[in-house]
Amino acid sequence: QVQLVESGGGLVPAGGSVRLSCVASERSFRPTFMAWFRQSPGKDREFVAAISQTDGTWYEGPTKGRATIARDNAKNTVYLNMYRLKTEDTAVYFCAASESGPISSRGSYTFWGQGTQVTVSS
Repeated sequence: QVQLVESGGGLVPAGGSVRLSCVASERSFRPTFMAWFRQSPGKDREFVAAISQTDGTWYEGPTKGRATIARDNAKNTVYLNMYRLKTEDTAVYFCAASESGPISSRGSYTFWGQGTQVTVSS
């Protein structure tokens, strides 16, 4: 069973930036889409960004324009860079993998990491 492990979260000041990483446990793991979702207390898990095997990218929601997703196949890693962070970006950020779309639908994703907490302080 493939495992996805996120890292890079922590306490970040408002206006700052953060880089999240997601490593897959198997080097042969090449899902069609890798994505980042986030979930704040009391809210549904929401789509942030996705990247395809051919490096196509998709963004939605409040972080669009302030987030960049990238992948390094040699390191089996997907990254999420977020900039100009706001207190409302505070959430647990999850990495996920899917073989098909809809890309922004939580139900499309079969593999999930445990999440990494990002807390943005004012």
